[in-house]
Amino acid sequence: MDLTRIGLYTLKEAHRLTGAKPREVSRWLFGYQFKDGASDPLWRTQLADVEAGQKFIGFRDLLELRIVKAFIEHKVSLRVIRAAIDSAKDIFSTEYPFTANRFLTDGKSIFYEALHSHGEVELTDLVKRQVVFEHIIRPELYAGIEFTASGQAKRWFPLKRSNVIVLDPEIAFGKPILAEYGIRTDTLAASFAVEQDKKLVASLFDIPLAALNTALRYEALAA
Repeated sequence: MDLTRIGLYTLKEAHRLTGAKPREVSRWLFGYQFKDGASDPLWRTQLADVEAGQKFIGFRDLLELRIVKAFIEHKVSLRVIRAAIDSAKDIFSTEYPFTANRFLTDGKSIFYEALHSHGEVELTDLVKRQVVFEHIIRPELYAGIEFTASGQAKRWFPLKRSNVIVLDPEIAFGKPILAEYGIRTDTLAASFAVEQDKKLVASLFDIPLAALNTALRYEALAA
């Protein structure tokens, strides 16, 4: 499998980038067993066929995971999320519907139908469900995400109103990098931790001090 166009993240990296705990990521994306049965994954991950001794996810999985995490934080149940995913897959003809830009418009009706079909009474009130959708989809789906011409997520700029740092599955396995220079932010942070001299580190990597400072701030926020 060519990982250069897919991205590669451990569960701990997914936690650092999305806020979802490794245990949550594992349960949502790999399923789990319980006393009387099992719960299937919400979707088949991009790296489901990779046998590497531990669990990995791809770039599209990571971005979908951000949406799932946001829904969970707004008290939307997993069964409603699963129903919305399954419906959107069929309608959009994609395995990763939450990060298809059609979800901004068509996703509302899919989301509402999932709520009704599973009896989520507390969220079926028009005002409440509108607030939930608007507070999840618009900021979480579109903030910083660059889409392809076909409407699929291509790159993610994780800092608000900034294009200095990007996650691009075609570069550095999708790890956060300085967009203009292609240098991983964790590499810069590790170098500064050793050298303790910002001007020296900026000189070693031939980047402006401002770019280094942004990388260090980002790493501090993501820690």
